[in-house]
Amino acid sequence: MADPRGFLKVRQRETQPRRPVPVRIMDWKEVYEAQDKGVLKSQAGRCMDCGVPFCHQGCPLGNLIPEWNDLTWRGKGEEAIERLHATNNFPEFTGRLCPAPCEASCVLGINQPAVTIKQVEVSIIDDAFENGWVQPLPPTRLSGKTVAVVGSGPAGLAVAQQLTRVGHTVAVYERDDKIGGLLRYGIPDFKMEKEQVDRRVEQMKAEGTRFRTGVAVGSDVTWEQLRRRYDSVVIATGATVPRDLPIPGRELEGIHFAMDYLVPANRVVAGETPENHIDARGKHVVILGGGDTGADCIGTSHRHGAASVTTLAIGKQPPLERASHQPWPTFPTLFEVASAHEEGGERTYLASTVEFVGENGKLTGVKVAETEFVDGKRLPKAGTERIIPADLVLLSLGFTGAEPAGITEQVSAEFDGRGNVARDGYYMTNTEGVFVAGDAGRGQSLIVWAIAEGRACAAAVDKYLMGSTILPAPVAPTDRAISVL
Repeated sequence: MADPRGFLKVRQRETQPRRPVPVRIMDWKEVYEAQDKGVLKSQAGRCMDCGVPFCHQGCPLGNLIPEWNDLTWRGKGEEAIERLHATNNFPEFTGRLCPAPCEASCVLGINQPAVTIKQVEVSIIDDAFENGWVQPLPPTRLSGKTVAVVGSGPAGLAVAQQLTRVGHTVAVYERDDKIGGLLRYGIPDFKMEKEQVDRRVEQMKAEGTRFRTGVAVGSDVTWEQLRRRYDSVVIATGATVPRDLPIPGRELEGIHFAMDYLVPANRVVAGETPENHIDARGKHVVILGGGDTGADCIGTSHRHGAASVTTLAIGKQPPLERASHQPWPTFPTLFEVASAHEEGGERTYLASTVEFVGENGKLTGVKVAETEFVDGKRLPKAGTERIIPADLVLLSLGFTGAEPAGITEQVSAEFDGRGNVARDGYYMTNTEGVFVAGDAGRGQSLIVWAIAEGRACAAAVDKYLMGSTILPAPVAPTDRAISVL
């Protein structure tokens, strides 16, 4: 274990410092500064000998958190990354982007601030890359089996790396020009610079994974063609169909889905010149939806130089502390201040969007009303309407499921009632040899779930191809909770 009395000697939780707001909104680099090694060591030393480490169950990957906390405290970074990689293919992604359900399950969190698990995790992988401890792990022999993975987000990359390492020949198909899915073009650089994706892709190439970019499966090549060419096919296309808001004025110019704003913005940062780039400079921006994607829109709008940024959420403001119906070790819904929220803007709760208003076909404002709850339904309260000036509205209301992309017509794979590709208890669709992992099968979820499902799906594919598998399967496709209760 780490320091036996660490949690008694160091009671204060110290997280990674962020760069000053006036400085960081002038560029697109990650908002975090390097953590002092002494502080990091003392924070890792707060990990308790708790007997039953609930953080294991809080993490869908089952990360061996107490083990690498202990190794970090002891200064054994090379051993720490070995234990971290034992359960997580891409800790540089989760350490930056995961909301850390493990910390919500930390035993120390019962009566003290939880251990900074996420911070320790990202420090381990960053040190590993810096010291050259992350090396390709090519298979010792090939199986002769071939697998096509469609989609190069975290789920698809996890499937591909696991199957490549046990000897299968894996090709990853991506419709964009570069690998990474939403990691590449959906996540702004101020949250994760794309070097993190590039160096992991290089490792996978050295291991033998093949990448096919600029190929839209379903049109450029059909799903049936992939089935004939490969022994197995994995659908890892994500849940990319955005939820719309069909209210009066929706047709006005200036209303866009969040991803239609973020993707071109990320391409511009990468040095490209996309035709459909939306610039928020000098505009009054209103963002509907208070989740992570909405926060990404806030940070991007500030860096564009927006005149104002307002976020509207239909529900109540979450509490600052655990509610009674979300006791430890469940993952609570709390009021969070992301880095983008620190940078400015207004957050308004209990705001029901009633209508988009405009002149000459262009958006000029958003009519909102106070939300009231009637028989369990959220409704706009009559007489409370007001108009918020707006030149640009970004719909960040979540996603409704996977894009059909010819899946049903070409391979007869079915969709469930939630808009996801249906599958059995072993990640296989109703079409033999066609599997599905990540958000395409479970709906919009966390990055840690995507990687966990990718690893588990890889085990199912390996067993299908070979009759048995040595690959770990951390989660079943029926798992939905991120708590232990």
